[in-house]
Amino acid sequence: MHAKRIWFSGMSEHSSESTTLDESHPAAEEVQSGSEKSAMAQESPKNSAAEIPVTTNGQLEDSHEHGFNRDLKCSLPVGLGLSETKITAHGFDSAKEGVVEAGSFPSKGGRAQQKSGPVVLADEVKNPAMEKLELVRKWSLNTYKCTRQIISEKLGRGSRTVDLELEAQIDILRDNKKKYENILRLAQTLSTQLFQMVHTQRQLGEAFADLSLKSLELHEEFGYNADTQKLLAKNGETLLGAINFFIASVNTLVNKTIEDTLLTVKQYESARIEYDAYRTDLEELNLGPRDANTLPKIEQSQQLFQVHKEKYDKMRNDVSIKLKFLEENKVKVLHNQLVLFHNAIAAYFAGNQKQLEQTLKQFHIKLKTPGADAPSWLEEQ
Repeated sequence: MHAKRIWFSGMSEHSSESTTLDESHPAAEEVQSGSEKSAMAQESPKNSAAEIPVTTNGQLEDSHEHGFNRDLKCSLPVGLGLSETKITAHGFDSAKEGVVEAGSFPSKGGRAQQKSGPVVLADEVKNPAMEKLELVRKWSLNTYKCTRQIISEKLGRGSRTVDLELEAQIDILRDNKKKYENILRLAQTLSTQLFQMVHTQRQLGEAFADLSLKSLELHEEFGYNADTQKLLAKNGETLLGAINFFIASVNTLVNKTIEDTLLTVKQYESARIEYDAYRTDLEELNLGPRDANTLPKIEQSQQLFQVHKEKYDKMRNDVSIKLKFLEENKVKVLHNQLVLFHNAIAAYFAGNQKQLEQTLKQFHIKLKTPGADAPSWLEEQ
């Protein structure tokens, strides 16, 4: 009881200061809501006085209150009225600030701090996973539709889109590729056999030359044969250079140029299957009933069909262009290589060394010096 008298005497002595506080801080009254005012009016004077923090000497802690109100106003979001904020004291004799509650902005330590929404953080964490899941779902659905379309076509139940002219050109290209690959294998076999023959002729010429020096009675005969075998080996090396150049050019045409075009053809065929799969799906939906449940599905199917139709048209155009350029390139390359192969073979078997060498110059073929690729004795150390 004695403590109460002391406290109220302090209040009477500083009632004028309390009035001054109310006048200098109108925001404190605006912060309180109507319900809280009525509640405070019914409370005891002890509880009402607890709203005003005092120091030990009974003076108003004005600088602290100003700092609190300034921090409160700065921390409140724009557009939030003071009437939406309430300040309550935790204790009767506490000199600390009250807890500020401003909507969804709870305070901590007397200052309102805006917290990031947990929903936004959860979305940011789950977003990559949801995107991957959506991609897997779309891929699975697309794979299912295409597989169903392929099976239907093989069983003769489903219909497929056919470009007769383009399909004929693709069939011719695949057939020609098989024939060019056969020519390539045969030319490689000829090159291998010719290399072995040239190697044998060179060794035979060296053997004849050695016997020519050691057999005086057969010196000329061994010498003639040595010169003949050496000449045949030299011409064989020249022919071998022409054949290898022919093989390299045909190999580039078959395994790079034609293969690149066939890769585009495969992409075109995949686009055609997707197009027919979504076309069939749309046709089945159009044959069914049209109500509130099916109309959104039909609209979505129409959009997907249009996307795959544009992709199919683009791939068909790309294949047509590549086939055209391939045909032009193929004719040009094979024309030069076939002329080279013919002239080189004819000159070699005719024994016309001059014509054989001229053929290589005509096609800018440079022969490698025997042993040029072999490492020197210094490199072998």
